[in-house]
Amino acid sequence: MGQMVLKVEGMTCNHCKMHVEKALRGVNGVADAQVDLAKGEAAVTGEANREDLVKAVEEAGYSAK
Repeated sequence: MGQMVLKVEGMTCNHCKMHVEKALRGVNGVADAQVDLAKGEAAVTGEANREDLVKAVEEAGYSAK
């Protein structure tokens, strides 16, 4: 099982953090997702496609790279 870190922009509060985590956990192949609001990063564990993760974050209203 691999781990990826995405930079997430646009998060301002814990609600944003939870919204991004929920969006990432909904991607096929994701075992877990933990967002660090202070760093603006999301650590994703699993075998998901990076493009699918970025798309999920963008659909949630944030930007990721």
